[in-house]
Amino acid sequence: MNKLTVTLLSALASTSVLAGPNDVLHLYNWSGSLSDATIKRFEKSCDCRVVQDFYGDNEEMLAKLSAGAKGYDVVFPSSFVIQPMVKQKLLQPLNKQLIPNIRNVDPAYLNQSYDPGNRYEVPTVLSLTSVGYNDARLKKLGVDPTSWSVIFDPKVLARIKGKVTVLDSPREVFTAAMFYLGKDPNKATEADYRAAKDVIARAKPYWAAFSNASYLKELAVGNIWVALGYSTEFHQAAEDAKAAKRPFKVAMSAQREGNELGVDTMAILASAKRPDLAHKFINFMLDGRNAAELTNLNGATNPVKTAGPFFRADLKANPVVNPTPQTVAKWTVLREQTPKERRLMNRLWTQVKAGH
Repeated sequence: MNKLTVTLLSALASTSVLAGPNDVLHLYNWSGSLSDATIKRFEKSCDCRVVQDFYGDNEEMLAKLSAGAKGYDVVFPSSFVIQPMVKQKLLQPLNKQLIPNIRNVDPAYLNQSYDPGNRYEVPTVLSLTSVGYNDARLKKLGVDPTSWSVIFDPKVLARIKGKVTVLDSPREVFTAAMFYLGKDPNKATEADYRAAKDVIARAKPYWAAFSNASYLKELAVGNIWVALGYSTEFHQAAEDAKAAKRPFKVAMSAQREGNELGVDTMAILASAKRPDLAHKFINFMLDGRNAAELTNLNGATNPVKTAGPFFRADLKANPVVNPTPQTVAKWTVLREQTPKERRLMNRLWTQVKAGH
C-alpha cells in the first residue's frame, strides 16, 4: 500500500467519524414539539446527533437571538416574527434544491405575506390560540367556553376565580382581548390597544397566573379549570388527564368572536454551523409520515398535504386540531407589528402586570 493510498484512507476514515456521532444538528425549538422517535429516526437517516434547546414563546426566542446567542442551526419561529428576524439578518435564505419535499406542502400555506416565495421558511404546523378547559367543572357551573368572556368577563370569571390562567405573552393576550371587543388585531389602533388593556386589567384579579408552560400540567391534574393557551398544549393536557384516569375530560374550543391561527415554521439561522444538516432536517420533516407524527404527538394539524392519511382517527374528527378550509378562513394569522405598536403594547403590558 503506497503513501497516497494510506493518506486517502486516513482522510476517508476521518471524514466518516465526523459524519457520525460527532456530526451535530442544533435545534432551538418549542418545548415538547418533537418525539424521541422522530429525532432518533432523523439521526439514523443522517448518521448524526440532534441536540435541542427550548423556548416558551416567540418573544423569548427572538430576544435571545437578537442579543447574539449562537450555536443553533434550525429555529421554529411563528409567522409574525419572520419579518423581524429577516430584518435583523437572523435567518439565511433556504436552498429549495435541497428541500425536494417542499412539493408536499399545500400551496394554500405557501407564499404568504410574511415571507413571499418562502425564501426563509417552510410552514410546519398550525395551532389555535384558544381556550382549554375542564369539561366537567364548566358544565356543572354553566360556563360557556366558546366565548372569550370565559377569560375576560368579570361576571363569568367570578364563578371560576383563581382557576384561570393566561399566557405570559402580551401579543397573545392582547389579541384575544381585541377579539373579545370585536376588534381586528391586524388593524388595531392605539385606542384599541388601550381598550384591550382595560379589559385585561379588569380580568386580571380573577386569574390565578400568567403561564406559558405550567398550565398544561395544571389543567391535566385539575388545579385550574380554564386556560388561554395553544391547542397543541390542550391536546397534551387531555392526553395526560386520560392517561391518569382523571374523573374529568380536558377539552378545547374555538371562540365565536374569533381566534388567532398560529403558523409555526422551520427556518435556518444565519449563524448556523451546519446548514447542510439543517436542510436535510427540513426535508425530512416535510415527508407525510414524519409530518403526521407531529399531529399525532401534539394535536397540531400541519400544512403537509400528504400527512392526512397518517393522522390518528380521533384527531381527524377534532374541528380544532383538524379544521376544514372553511373554518380556517374564519381565523386570523397575525401580521408583523410595527415598532410603535410593539412599544405601546409592551408598555401597556408592563402597566397591567404592575397593577397600574
